[in-house]
Amino acid sequence: MPGANAQNVKAVVLLSGGMDSCVCAAIAIQEYGAEHVALLHAGYGQRTQKRERQAFESIADFYHVQQRLVVQLDHFRAIGGSALTDSAIVVPEHQHISETAGADEIPVTYVPFRNAHFLSLAVSWAEVIGAHSIYIGAVAEDSSGYPDCRPEYYRVFQELIGVGTRPETNIEIATPVIALKKSEIIRKGIELGAPLHLTWSCYQSDDVPCGVCDSCLLRMRAFAEAGASDPISQCGAAARS
Repeated sequence: MPGANAQNVKAVVLLSGGMDSCVCAAIAIQEYGAEHVALLHAGYGQRTQKRERQAFESIADFYHVQQRLVVQLDHFRAIGGSALTDSAIVVPEHQHISETAGADEIPVTYVPFRNAHFLSLAVSWAEVIGAHSIYIGAVAEDSSGYPDCRPEYYRVFQELIGVGTRPETNIEIATPVIALKKSEIIRKGIELGAPLHLTWSCYQSDDVPCGVCDSCLLRMRAFAEAGASDPISQCGAAARS
């Protein structure tokens, strides 16, 4: 049975505050309506944690979503092993994942098994509030570097949900942008009127985007390929010079 805090919620959206998850939220809201969507945000000790939380709240406010859950996964910082959570590991600049990581080389910005933790939280919450869908903004274009962005990862996790929840539970993982290029995600976001101006992509700065980390470079290239202007400046490096 759904928990007492259920409000006829049909979908839980994992919303980091980045472009992909923002467009994912826009797709879920288009399908179900904001009143039937719940937004979940997880901080994990990442460098831009405070700024990503701000982006999450701003996007949630934009859509007037009332059902929100924010959790803190501090163990990721204790575990380390990623440039996003360990200050001793430098975030690469002026490179791209496809240029620095082959099929057997994982970039230093990979957070070990992170998405499994996020999905587990979403499944737990969805089961309690009676939601039937979990939206996550995974992109296969990233999967050459990040193993937890691969389509097969979500197919296997779907099987886990089936055997690890109540018999009457029916939760499906939705990955609506997984087959899209970053530029296509931007076009989709523009088409849906998603608040891309509220998103945050930079890996290492929480005031002005650095413009040189992988995530900033991906964002700049994607907007250029989409023939659109980025609503937030990605020229942090130039601005500081």
